[in-house]
Amino acid sequence: MGFLKWLGLEAAKDKASVDTETVRRIAARLERLPEAQARHLAAFAYVLARVAHADLDIEDSEAHEMERIVSEVAQLEPDEAVLAVEIAKSQARLLGGTENYVVTRQYRELSTPEQRVRLLECLYAVAAADGIVSNVEDSEIAAIGEELGFSRPEVIGVRARWRDHLGVLRK
Repeated sequence: MGFLKWLGLEAAKDKASVDTETVRRIAARLERLPEAQARHLAAFAYVLARVAHADLDIEDSEAHEMERIVSEVAQLEPDEAVLAVEIAKSQARLLGGTENYVVTRQYRELSTPEQRVRLLECLYAVAAADGIVSNVEDSEIAAIGEELGFSRPEVIGVRARWRDHLGVLRK
């Protein structure tokens, strides 16, 4: 805690000023969207990229699924969705270790419980895009679920719908 904050002299910050660099960078490129919607979408896209990058390799099939989801959820033109996903992938590759928790926490603050459930479902769709949800991706989704405020049984409930794709259950 800073000295000025401890004294109660630090000015209150608006929500946009506490955005992570990742959210600011993606949201800035989505200039036609209202600011709040762009911030929400930026965090959403990054968390999708976080799962795709969990195994340190973002497959083309995962990127295409991310583009489809982002376009559908935000009602973006395909080229805008591609741009948002490309920036999210780049940020995940560059800053993943430091931004993962912070951006996911910010998404939790920006979203409704229904939007968080939708994100959890989309995470499994991205992970399964290449035909299998690897153990690493599954673990990353579980961690994200916890960061979003879900209980372990709630995450397992969503995960059960993807059991045919779970690497742990394949021979």
